[in-house]
Amino acid sequence: MTFAWKDHDLDSRAAERGNGRVLYEKRPVRGPRGDAVDGLFNAWITLDNPAQLNSYETEMVKDVILGFRRAGNERDVVAVIFTGSGTRAFCTGGNTREYAQYYAGRPEEYRQYMRLFNDMVTSILMCDKPVVNRVNGMRIAGGQEIGMACDFTVASDLATFGQAGPRHGSAPDGGATDFLPLFTGIERAMQSLTLCEPWTSYQALAYGLVTDVVPVLKHDGRFVPNPLVVTDRWIDERGRPVYGAWKSGAAKDEGKRVLESGAIDLAPLDAAVDALIAKLLLTFPGCTLKTIESVRKHKLAHWDRNREQNRAWLGLNMMTEAQAGFRAFDEGPKGKREIDFVDLRRRLARGETWGRELIDAVQPRADGGAKG
Repeated sequence: MTFAWKDHDLDSRAAERGNGRVLYEKRPVRGPRGDAVDGLFNAWITLDNPAQLNSYETEMVKDVILGFRRAGNERDVVAVIFTGSGTRAFCTGGNTREYAQYYAGRPEEYRQYMRLFNDMVTSILMCDKPVVNRVNGMRIAGGQEIGMACDFTVASDLATFGQAGPRHGSAPDGGATDFLPLFTGIERAMQSLTLCEPWTSYQALAYGLVTDVVPVLKHDGRFVPNPLVVTDRWIDERGRPVYGAWKSGAAKDEGKRVLESGAIDLAPLDAAVDALIAKLLLTFPGCTLKTIESVRKHKLAHWDRNREQNRAWLGLNMMTEAQAGFRAFDEGPKGKREIDFVDLRRRLARGETWGRELIDAVQPRADGGAKG
């Protein structure tokens, strides 16, 4: 049987020959009063893979690159809105099934893929229009990275923000280790990048990661803040003031009840995005773009310094931890999609070497242990 190689060439086909999971659409710009402005548009680039939480596959990455290039050249486009389909996720990163079934164990193939991924991030950072990340749900892993490459972020208050790499076999070196410390400072970034504990949208706002947060849950006829999150000033069991953190105990149970009995309506999110772009509309386009480019340089300084060596490491990692982690996520039983970390550390401490036997041994099984 002949092995089917993936095509990593960007210019080998037109964007319309893709798999249709990245949508490109021009919608009218709305002015300060909310009315459509004749002859001016926003370009919407939408990741359209909601069944897999808008994770991106190789072909989708190509279409995002081409979409941003196209939007930057559109003379009647004021801004680009980068978002995902549905209400559950903006983007949860690379498609772990594709990673597990094709790229795991093939470091040179993953290096080629990461060239495309790096070009996707760069295409956002180099776009000749302001870029607004409309976060309609989870912004996790690579989704967090491409989101941070944008110039502004307007989020649903049901959204979550975070990384997953060290728990699933990778390092967040597709931009997160470069960008997140610029937003939040070193300590907050270290916490998020290593522990992989998701932040609420209100925490993201407080830490300087997003521009605006909007309630989108309609309950009993009115929009209410995320019921799973502390949105007033509480004191926790250690005497610390809490704002924006996840609720626990009975408050969490009640929040779940409210969430399940409500309905998500993203109209307020869209209105907030329109309002932000209406403010950009009333500025000189050249002066605004020059300002944006000057601010982007802080991200680019780190991104350009690190991306090539990070690409090389991420490729090699597909032979070891990434192969184990992505396979566990793809094949593991629901709710148990991580390897046995303690067993892995013990085996490495005993001198076992990476290979198929070790990877098989630490895979999850239904009872919560490892296979080996």
